[in-house]
Amino acid sequence: MHVVGAVLPDRVEVFDLVIGLQVFAAARLADGTKAYEVRVCGNGATTAMTRGQPSFGMRPSWSPSALENADTVLVPGGQPPHHAEQWVLDRVRQAAERGARIASLCTGAFTLAETGLLDGQRATTHWLACAELAERYPNIDVDPAVLFVDHGSVLTSAGSAAVMDMCLHMVRNDYGAEIAADTARYLVMPLQRDGGQAQFIPRIPRPTDRSALQPVLEWIEHNLERPLAQTEIARAAGLSVRSLQRHFQDQLGTTAQQWLLHARLDRARQLLETTELSIDQVAEASGFGTAVTLRRHFTSNVGTAPRAYRNAFR
Repeated sequence: MHVVGAVLPDRVEVFDLVIGLQVFAAARLADGTKAYEVRVCGNGATTAMTRGQPSFGMRPSWSPSALENADTVLVPGGQPPHHAEQWVLDRVRQAAERGARIASLCTGAFTLAETGLLDGQRATTHWLACAELAERYPNIDVDPAVLFVDHGSVLTSAGSAAVMDMCLHMVRNDYGAEIAADTARYLVMPLQRDGGQAQFIPRIPRPTDRSALQPVLEWIEHNLERPLAQTEIARAAGLSVRSLQRHFQDQLGTTAQQWLLHARLDRARQLLETTELSIDQVAEASGFGTAVTLRRHFTSNVGTAPRAYRNAFR
Protein backbone atom coordinates (compact mmCIF):
# COMPACT_ATOMS: atom_id res chain seq x y z
CA MET A 1 0.00 0.00 0.00
CA HIS A 2 1.20 3.52 -0.83
CA VAL A 3 2.20 5.22 2.44
CA VAL A 4 1.50 8.94 2.85
CA GLY A 5 3.34 10.48 5.79
CA ALA A 6 2.67 14.02 6.95
CA VAL A 7 5.12 15.92 9.14
CA LEU A 8 3.50 17.69 12.08
CA PRO A 9 5.43 20.88 12.81
CA ASP A 10 4.87 23.00 15.85
CA ARG A 11 1.95 25.45 15.46
CA VAL A 12 0.76 23.68 12.31
CA GLU A 13 -1.80 25.30 9.99
CA VAL A 14 -4.29 22.55 10.66
CA PHE A 15 -6.88 23.06 7.92
CA ASP A 16 -4.36 22.65 5.10
CA LEU A 17 -3.04 19.48 6.71
CA VAL A 18 -6.44 17.92 7.39
CA ILE A 19 -7.95 18.52 3.95
CA GLY A 20 -4.81 17.13 2.29
CA LEU A 21 -4.97 14.00 4.42
CA GLN A 22 -8.70 13.66 3.77
CA VAL A 23 -8.15 13.27 0.02
CA PHE A 24 -5.77 10.34 0.50
CA ALA A 25 -7.87 8.78 3.26
CA ALA A 26 -10.97 8.91 1.03
CA ALA A 27 -9.33 7.23 -1.99
CA ARG A 28 -10.53 3.65 -2.54
CA LEU A 29 -9.52 1.04 -5.11
CA ALA A 30 -12.06 -0.74 -7.31
CA ASP A 31 -12.55 -3.50 -4.71
CA GLY A 32 -13.22 -0.95 -1.97
CA THR A 33 -9.87 -1.27 -0.18
CA LYS A 34 -7.91 1.78 0.90
CA ALA A 35 -5.55 3.20 -1.69
CA TYR A 36 -3.25 4.80 0.89
CA GLU A 37 -2.03 4.33 4.44
CA VAL A 38 -2.01 7.76 6.04
CA ARG A 39 0.36 8.66 8.89
CA VAL A 40 0.75 11.90 10.84
CA CYS A 41 4.28 12.01 12.25
CA GLY A 42 5.70 14.32 14.87
CA ASN A 43 7.83 14.78 17.96
CA GLY A 44 4.96 15.28 20.38
CA ALA A 45 2.04 17.55 21.11
CA THR A 46 1.63 20.67 19.01
CA THR A 47 -0.80 23.56 18.74
CA ALA A 48 -3.19 23.57 15.81
CA MET A 49 -3.45 27.00 14.21
CA THR A 50 -6.33 28.40 12.18
CA ARG A 51 -5.35 31.44 10.14
CA GLY A 52 -2.59 32.16 12.61
CA GLN A 53 -4.77 31.77 15.71
CA PRO A 54 -4.26 28.92 18.23
CA SER A 55 -7.24 26.56 18.11
CA PHE A 56 -6.56 23.31 19.98
CA GLY A 57 -3.86 20.81 20.89
CA MET A 58 -2.81 17.90 18.68
CA ARG A 59 -0.74 14.78 19.26
CA PRO A 60 0.56 12.66 16.35
CA SER A 61 -0.08 8.92 16.19
CA TRP A 62 3.35 8.26 14.63
CA SER A 63 6.90 9.29 15.47
CA PRO A 64 9.17 10.94 12.88
CA SER A 65 10.81 7.56 12.19
CA ALA A 66 7.55 6.43 10.54
CA LEU A 67 8.46 8.72 7.63
CA GLU A 68 11.40 6.47 6.73
CA ASN A 69 9.32 4.25 4.42
CA ALA A 70 6.74 6.81 3.32
CA ASP A 71 6.22 6.96 -0.45
CA THR A 72 4.81 10.50 -0.23
CA VAL A 73 5.69 13.10 2.41
CA LEU A 74 3.31 16.01 2.99
CA VAL A 75 4.72 19.22 4.44
CA PRO A 76 2.15 21.64 5.89
CA GLY A 77 2.94 25.17 6.94
CA GLY A 78 3.53 26.30 10.51
CA GLN A 79 3.44 29.67 12.23
CA PRO A 80 5.34 31.70 11.34
CA PRO A 81 5.58 30.03 7.93
CA HIS A 82 9.28 30.77 7.43
CA HIS A 83 10.30 29.01 10.66
CA ALA A 84 11.03 25.29 10.12
CA GLU A 85 12.11 22.95 12.90
CA GLN A 86 15.38 21.13 12.31
CA TRP A 87 13.87 17.65 12.63
CA VAL A 88 11.37 18.52 9.89
CA LEU A 89 14.12 19.75 7.56
CA ASP A 90 16.21 16.64 8.25
CA ARG A 91 13.33 14.21 7.63
CA VAL A 92 12.24 15.94 4.43
CA ARG A 93 15.79 15.94 3.05
CA GLN A 94 16.22 12.26 3.94
CA ALA A 95 12.93 11.37 2.26
CA ALA A 96 13.93 13.26 -0.89
CA GLU A 97 17.34 11.57 -1.00
CA ARG A 98 15.77 8.10 -1.00
CA GLY A 99 13.32 9.08 -3.77
CA ALA A 100 10.08 9.81 -1.93
CA ARG A 101 7.61 12.26 -3.43
CA ILE A 102 7.54 15.52 -1.44
CA ALA A 103 4.55 17.85 -1.51
CA SER A 104 4.10 21.11 0.38
CA LEU A 105 0.67 22.26 1.52
CA CYS A 106 0.16 26.01 1.17
CA THR A 107 2.90 27.79 3.20
CA GLY A 108 4.71 24.49 3.67
CA ALA A 109 6.59 25.74 0.59
CA PHE A 110 8.76 27.78 2.99
CA THR A 111 9.95 24.54 4.57
CA LEU A 112 10.74 23.00 1.19
CA ALA A 113 12.57 26.19 0.23
CA GLU A 114 14.70 25.94 3.38
CA THR A 115 15.70 22.38 2.47
CA GLY A 116 16.98 23.57 -0.92
CA LEU A 117 14.65 21.24 -2.82
CA LEU A 118 13.08 24.17 -4.68
CA ASP A 119 16.31 25.87 -5.78
CA GLY A 120 16.14 26.66 -9.49
CA GLN A 121 12.54 25.39 -9.64
CA ARG A 122 9.18 26.99 -10.24
CA ALA A 123 6.99 26.83 -7.12
CA THR A 124 3.89 28.37 -5.59
CA THR A 125 2.25 29.02 -2.25
CA HIS A 126 -0.72 31.06 -1.04
CA TRP A 127 -0.82 34.26 -3.09
CA LEU A 128 -0.52 36.41 0.05
CA ALA A 129 2.80 34.73 0.90
CA CYS A 130 4.32 34.60 -2.59
CA ALA A 131 6.18 37.91 -2.34
CA GLU A 132 7.78 36.91 0.96
CA LEU A 133 8.76 33.49 -0.42
CA ALA A 134 10.38 35.11 -3.46
CA GLU A 135 12.21 37.66 -1.32
CA ARG A 136 13.56 35.10 1.15
CA TYR A 137 14.54 32.57 -1.52
CA PRO A 138 15.56 34.41 -4.72
CA ASN A 139 16.74 31.14 -6.34
CA ILE A 140 13.13 29.99 -6.60
CA ASP A 141 10.85 31.02 -9.48
CA VAL A 142 7.72 31.82 -7.44
CA ASP A 143 4.51 31.72 -9.47
CA PRO A 144 1.62 33.39 -7.59
CA ALA A 145 -0.95 32.68 -10.31
CA VAL A 146 -1.30 28.88 -10.27
CA LEU A 147 -3.05 26.36 -8.02
CA PHE A 148 -0.14 23.94 -7.82
CA VAL A 149 3.17 23.09 -9.49
CA ASP A 150 4.20 19.48 -10.15
CA HIS A 151 7.84 18.62 -10.84
CA GLY A 152 7.21 14.89 -10.39
CA SER A 153 9.15 14.27 -7.20
CA VAL A 154 8.45 17.70 -5.69
CA LEU A 155 5.10 19.52 -5.67
CA THR A 156 3.93 22.81 -4.18
CA SER A 157 0.37 24.07 -3.78
CA ALA A 158 -1.42 27.34 -3.18
CA GLY A 159 -4.05 27.95 -0.48
CA SER A 160 -6.39 25.50 1.19
CA ALA A 161 -8.71 24.56 -1.68
CA ALA A 162 -5.70 24.19 -3.98
CA VAL A 163 -4.27 21.65 -1.52
CA MET A 164 -7.22 19.41 -2.37
CA ASP A 165 -6.64 19.96 -6.10
CA MET A 166 -2.98 18.97 -5.79
CA CYS A 167 -3.69 15.90 -3.67
CA LEU A 168 -6.41 14.75 -6.06
CA HIS A 169 -3.93 15.27 -8.90
CA MET A 170 -1.51 12.94 -7.09
CA VAL A 171 -4.25 10.33 -6.67
CA ARG A 172 -4.91 10.57 -10.41
CA ASN A 173 -1.22 10.07 -11.16
CA ASP A 174 -1.00 7.10 -8.79
CA TYR A 175 -4.20 5.20 -9.62
CA GLY A 176 -5.78 6.76 -12.70
CA ALA A 177 -8.69 9.06 -13.54
CA GLU A 178 -11.47 6.71 -12.41
CA ILE A 179 -10.18 6.37 -8.83
CA ALA A 180 -9.56 10.13 -8.69
CA ALA A 181 -13.09 10.85 -9.95
CA ASP A 182 -14.62 8.53 -7.33
CA THR A 183 -12.55 10.26 -4.64
CA ALA A 184 -13.67 13.70 -5.82
CA ARG A 185 -17.32 12.64 -5.82
CA TYR A 186 -17.00 11.30 -2.27
CA LEU A 187 -15.49 14.62 -1.15
CA VAL A 188 -18.06 16.64 -3.16
CA MET A 189 -15.37 18.61 -4.95
CA PRO A 190 -14.73 19.42 -8.63
CA LEU A 191 -13.44 16.42 -10.53
CA GLN A 192 -10.49 18.37 -11.86
CA ARG A 193 -9.04 21.86 -11.68
CA ASP A 194 -5.75 21.94 -13.53
CA GLY A 195 -2.71 23.22 -11.69
CA GLY A 196 -2.28 25.99 -14.24
CA GLN A 197 -5.61 27.56 -13.33
CA ALA A 198 -5.20 30.89 -11.62
CA GLN A 199 -5.60 31.33 -7.90
CA PHE A 200 -8.83 33.20 -7.23
CA ILE A 201 -7.32 36.52 -6.24
CA PRO A 202 -8.40 40.16 -6.71
CA ARG A 203 -6.69 41.39 -9.85
CA ILE A 204 -7.59 45.05 -10.15
CA PRO A 205 -5.06 47.32 -8.41
CA ARG A 206 -6.58 50.26 -6.55
CA PRO A 207 -4.98 53.67 -6.01
CA THR A 208 -3.69 54.42 -2.53
CA ASP A 209 -5.01 57.97 -2.93
CA ARG A 210 -8.72 57.43 -3.50
CA SER A 211 -9.24 61.06 -4.49
CA ALA A 212 -7.08 60.68 -7.59
CA LEU A 213 -8.30 58.07 -10.05
CA GLN A 214 -11.25 56.73 -8.06
CA PRO A 215 -13.96 58.64 -9.96
CA VAL A 216 -12.80 57.48 -13.38
CA LEU A 217 -12.31 53.89 -12.13
CA GLU A 218 -15.91 53.86 -10.92
CA TRP A 219 -17.02 55.32 -14.26
CA ILE A 220 -15.19 52.54 -16.11
CA GLU A 221 -16.83 49.84 -13.97
CA HIS A 222 -20.27 51.34 -14.62
CA ASN A 223 -19.62 51.28 -18.36
CA LEU A 224 -17.82 47.96 -18.82
CA GLU A 225 -20.39 46.59 -21.27
CA ARG A 226 -19.55 49.39 -23.74
CA PRO A 227 -16.51 49.62 -26.05
CA LEU A 228 -14.21 52.03 -24.23
CA ALA A 229 -11.36 53.70 -26.12
CA GLN A 230 -8.54 55.45 -24.30
CA THR A 231 -9.76 58.78 -25.63
CA GLU A 232 -13.20 58.26 -24.05
CA ILE A 233 -11.68 57.22 -20.73
CA ALA A 234 -9.39 60.26 -20.78
CA ARG A 235 -12.36 62.52 -21.56
CA ALA A 236 -14.31 61.05 -18.62
CA ALA A 237 -11.30 61.73 -16.38
CA GLY A 238 -10.89 65.29 -17.69
CA LEU A 239 -7.34 64.48 -18.82
CA SER A 240 -5.38 64.12 -22.02
CA VAL A 241 -4.57 60.55 -23.08
CA ARG A 242 -0.93 61.14 -22.20
CA SER A 243 -1.79 62.50 -18.72
CA LEU A 244 -4.22 59.62 -18.16
CA GLN A 245 -1.50 57.06 -18.86
CA ARG A 246 0.93 58.84 -16.57
CA HIS A 247 -1.60 58.86 -13.71
CA PHE A 248 -2.32 55.14 -14.19
CA GLN A 249 1.39 54.26 -14.24
CA ASP A 250 2.21 56.42 -11.23
CA GLN A 251 -0.71 55.35 -9.05
CA LEU A 252 -1.51 51.82 -10.23
CA GLY A 253 1.62 50.61 -12.01
CA THR A 254 -0.33 49.69 -15.12
CA THR A 255 -1.99 51.22 -18.19
CA ALA A 256 -5.61 52.26 -18.49
CA GLN A 257 -6.24 49.55 -21.10
CA GLN A 258 -4.73 46.84 -18.90
CA TRP A 259 -6.80 48.01 -15.94
CA LEU A 260 -9.88 47.92 -18.16
CA LEU A 261 -9.06 44.37 -19.30
CA HIS A 262 -8.75 43.11 -15.73
CA ALA A 263 -11.96 44.92 -14.75
CA ARG A 264 -13.72 43.09 -17.58
CA LEU A 265 -12.22 39.77 -16.47
CA ASP A 266 -13.37 40.35 -12.89
CA ARG A 267 -16.88 41.15 -14.12
CA ALA A 268 -16.87 37.99 -16.25
CA ARG A 269 -15.68 35.86 -13.33
CA GLN A 270 -18.39 37.30 -11.07
CA LEU A 271 -21.09 36.56 -13.64
CA LEU A 272 -19.79 33.04 -14.26
CA GLU A 273 -19.76 32.32 -10.52
CA THR A 274 -23.14 33.79 -9.59
CA THR A 275 -25.49 33.83 -12.61
CA GLU A 276 -26.99 31.49 -15.22
CA LEU A 277 -26.21 33.84 -18.10
CA SER A 278 -24.96 32.11 -21.23
CA ILE A 279 -21.30 32.55 -22.21
CA ASP A 280 -22.41 34.91 -25.00
CA GLN A 281 -24.38 37.00 -22.50
CA VAL A 282 -21.44 37.06 -20.08
CA ALA A 283 -19.17 38.22 -22.91
CA GLU A 284 -21.58 41.03 -23.78
CA ALA A 285 -22.18 42.13 -20.18
CA SER A 286 -18.46 42.28 -19.41
CA GLY A 287 -17.57 44.21 -22.54
CA PHE A 288 -15.78 41.49 -24.49
CA GLY A 289 -18.50 41.50 -27.14
CA THR A 290 -18.26 37.89 -28.28
CA ALA A 291 -17.73 34.53 -26.62
CA VAL A 292 -14.63 34.00 -28.77
CA THR A 293 -12.98 37.17 -27.45
CA LEU A 294 -14.00 36.37 -23.88
CA ARG A 295 -12.61 32.84 -24.16
CA ARG A 296 -9.29 34.06 -25.56
CA HIS A 297 -8.67 36.64 -22.82
CA PHE A 298 -10.10 34.49 -20.03
CA THR A 299 -8.03 31.44 -20.88
CA SER A 300 -4.87 33.52 -21.28
CA ASN A 301 -5.26 35.32 -17.93
CA VAL A 302 -7.14 32.86 -15.71
CA GLY A 303 -5.67 29.65 -17.08
CA THR A 304 -8.94 27.91 -17.86
CA ALA A 305 -11.91 28.34 -20.21
CA PRO A 306 -15.01 30.26 -19.02
CA ARG A 307 -17.24 27.18 -19.08
CA ALA A 308 -14.72 25.10 -17.11
CA TYR A 309 -14.38 27.95 -14.61
CA ARG A 310 -18.14 28.06 -14.15
CA ASN A 311 -18.34 24.29 -13.70
CA ALA A 312 -15.88 24.51 -10.80
CA PHE A 313 -18.54 26.46 -8.87
CA ARG A 314 -21.37 24.02 -9.56
